[in-house]
Order: sequence, then C-alpha cells, then structure tokens
Amino acid sequence: MGLGIFHAKNGSVYIGNSEMDYISFGNGNKNLVMLPGLGDGLSTVKGMAFIFSVMYRVYAKEFTVYVFSRKNNLQEGYSTREMAKDQAEAMAVLGIGKADVLGISQGGMIAQYLAIDYPELVSRLVLAVTSARPNETIDHVIRVWMELAEQGNYKDLMVDTAEKSYSDSYLKKYRLFYPFLGRIGKPKSLKRFLVQADSCLKHNAYAELHKIVCPVLVVGGDSDRIVGATSAADMAGRISGSELFIYAGLGHAAYEEAKDFHMRVLDFFS
Repeated sequence: MGLGIFHAKNGSVYIGNSEMDYISFGNGNKNLVMLPGLGDGLSTVKGMAFIFSVMYRVYAKEFTVYVFSRKNNLQEGYSTREMAKDQAEAMAVLGIGKADVLGISQGGMIAQYLAIDYPELVSRLVLAVTSARPNETIDHVIRVWMELAEQGNYKDLMVDTAEKSYSDSYLKKYRLFYPFLGRIGKPKSLKRFLVQADSCLKHNAYAELHKIVCPVLVVGGDSDRIVGATSAADMAGRISGSELFIYAGLGHAAYEEAKDFHMRVLDFFS
C-alpha cells in the first residue's frame, strides 16, 4: 500500500516458515537497506512505513530505502549469522541485487555477516553503535534485560534501555514519560526479544571481519553503556581501509541524538 509523497509501503515476505515484515520508501535509483537494533524483538516495522519515511526522508531522494525486521517466528538459538542468511534471502525475493547497508546495534551485527557471507549484496556498509564480539558491558546489560523480559517486566526493561542509551541531557526531558512506558506498546509475548537478545550475547564475527571488502564507516559513541565505548575502534581496527567516527559525549543512541548522523551516513554512501 502506497502512502504519501515518499511512496511509503508496508510489506512482508515469506522466509522459511515465517513472514518477515519490511517497509520501503523513497524515489531514488539506488537501494539502501536499514537493519534496526534489538528493539525489533519487541515490535517489528509493520505499519510503520509512513512514520519512517518522514523520520528518514533525508535518504528518500537518492535511495529506495528498505527497513527489514527479523522474521516474526524465531526459533531458539537463532543466530545473527542465520539472520543475515534470511536477510539475503529476503533481498533476493524482492529483487534487491545490491544495496548500501546501514546496520544499527544488533542490526550492525547482522550487517557484519551479510557483508562477510554475501559480499555481492553490499556496496557500502555503515556499522553504527554495534560490536563484533562479546564484552563485559554487553554481557551484563543484555543479561539484565533478558531477566526483566523473562519476568514480563516490560516497564523496567524500557526504562533501563532508555537509561543505558541516552545522554544525561536528553534523559532529563525523557524521564517525564517513564510513568507511561509500561502501558504503551507492550507485546503479547517477549519470546522474540529473548531470542534476539541471546543472539547478541553469542555474536562473534571478530575473527572474520577481514573478509569485509566493501567500503565501511564505523560510528560509535564514547559514552556507549550498551556495547561499550571501545567496540567501534575495536571493529574498525580489523576492517581494512574502514573509516571510524566517534561521537564525543554520546552513547548508544548517538544515531538519534546526533543531529548530523544521517547526513554523515548519506555523505559516506554518496
């Protein structure tokens, strides 16, 4: 279904035994694939085409943009590498032969394997606020979130995610909304979140990063309390010829808080 001036569409493809939701928008003749983070485990992009087309309209002139969720039904032990395999299949079904790829957080983990295992599909790659291997910060944060999810404690999961993601100046405004967090958007089941969170704990593409041959921009925040402050530099050091940019004073939500983030990505892709 087309929505608005950016040709925003909601869609889904069948991958294996499950549907995979995606949205598309934009008028450009180049493809951009965006892979979102772990929040996808709580709600997919279904029905979000118009909202995303407005939020990310900076890409709409040059690109046809596709934002993919993970499959709706996730099996136990589903890995980031398997997610990349399914992503490659979804691109094939939609006729996306090659694309620039923006992977954010867990989306960046999947994007690493997409570029490693399917180099013919990735023109350029941006890895934002993500990690190539486990570390103490990721392990601690994700395990706390999984415990909250197992308890069905959606409100505290949302609050802790916000506290770990945003800068203090942003949180001063955001904390006003905490009383409402548990009431809005709670999924029927937290199983998808738990499967995806577990895949983050086990993600380790570090030894294979040298296989990424396309141009790569790695973006991090020096105050990232989810993947750690050194993960971006750690990755960039293993990817030949990659560019590294670190936002000072920002953390895991640098891609939301930094006003120049999307122009920086667009410049790299252009």
